[in-house]
Order: sequence, then C-alpha cells, then structure tokens
Amino acid sequence: MSEHATDRVIDKDRIAAAVREILLAIGEDPDRPGLLGTPQRVARMYEELFGGLHDGADRHFQALFEEQYDELVVVRDIPFHSMCEHHLLPFMGKVHVAYLPRGRVIGVSKLARVVDAFARRPQVQERLTSQVADTIMRRLEPKGVAVVMEAQHTCMIIRGVKKPGSVMITSALRGTCKTNPATRSEVMSLLRS
Repeated sequence: MSEHATDRVIDKDRIAAAVREILLAIGEDPDRPGLLGTPQRVARMYEELFGGLHDGADRHFQALFEEQYDELVVVRDIPFHSMCEHHLLPFMGKVHVAYLPRGRVIGVSKLARVVDAFARRPQVQERLTSQVADTIMRRLEPKGVAVVMEAQHTCMIIRGVKKPGSVMITSALRGTCKTNPATRSEVMSLLRS
C-alpha cells in the first residue's frame, strides 16, 4: 500500500449493496423499518473508517520548524482506532511517540494526524506501528524515533477466544532510539511512565 493519497474514492453505493446482501445472507429483512437506512449508514461509516486509504501521511510534514532542540520529544496517549484486516473488526487504544530531533521539530498535532492516516485503513497493529515510525524517521530525519502502541482487539474480545481485557503492545524503534542503550532506556521509560 502506498503512503500517498490515491485517486480512487470509496464507492458507497457498492458498499451499501454489499451490506444489503450480508443482511439477506444472515436471514434478516433489510427492508424492515429498523434496517432501512443501515446499508447507507454503514457505507458512510466505512468512508470515514477507511479514509486513510486516500490520505497520504507525508502531507502532514509540510510544516516543519527549525529548532536546535536536542532532547527527546514525547507525545503519549494519542488515542487511535483502526480496523483489523483479518475480520474487519475494530482495534483501538493509544499510541506513544518519541523522537530525538536533528534541528527540526514538527507540530504535535501532526504526529496524531500521521497516526490517523495509517490507522484509518485495513491494518494489523504491527504494520501500523512500523509505518508511523518509518514515516517520522524518513520525513523528519531525527536522530531516532520510538513508537509504542497499546490496543484492544475486538476480534479477540467478541469472537474467537473471547478474552476481554487483553492488550496487545507493539513497538518500533529507529535510529539512536534503537541502537544507543542509554537513549533506548530513557525513551522506553518515558513512554511507559
């Protein structure tokens, strides 16, 4: 999947038709009053949930600021939600991002927007974590980046093994955040505290 916006758009009519078929396939009546607008509502919801397919994360790096700050920048507890590509069920949690600047910083809201650009598409948490770290590393060119994600997966909570309360944690460390033991220890301590 490219990191850049595509020319394709989400075909809401096709989604609505598919949802109608699903309702019929499970034995429901899509024409009953409670379900009449459901296919269109689901189509609009999917347009929102999968909008990241058409949102290039790179565009959020257009406004960088020259700043000779050489200590860690940490943003914790950025809420996110995504859709598991295996069952099309949501997973949600929080992301912690840290980077060690090399003469440039980015507005804090842009980090959250980068997370959203990748989260709003069919995903797996491991890839999502790496995509955020790799994009920040490539576009901001810091000395190092660390991204830690914590999420609950409804595909594990409401179906299958049915284990509510389970939390999956993934991390992606780049540059000095990975290679320098002291930096790695400091960043992980800040991200976990």
